[in-house]
Amino acid sequence: MTKRLHLVFGGELIDPSQTRFRDVNDIHIVGMFPDYESAHAAWKAEAQRTVDNAHMRYFIAHIHRLRDEATEASPTEELG
Repeated sequence: MTKRLHLVFGGELIDPSQTRFRDVNDIHIVGMFPDYESAHAAWKAEAQRTVDNAHMRYFIAHIHRLRDEATEASPTEELG
């Protein structure tokens, strides 16, 4: 099975309806994961841990796609 790197990260947003971080120096890097399933599990754990803060958001970035510009981006990569 091919391993495809995924980065899970998050932080407090300026506005919950947008994806701009309040302070990029405070971004929480959860970690790098070898497959989407383990990245999703880590994302879900962090999202549930911070559920009481409406401004906190966690994302999964498909790092393997950075090497393949022909692959269409997913909504989790569209941060701006």
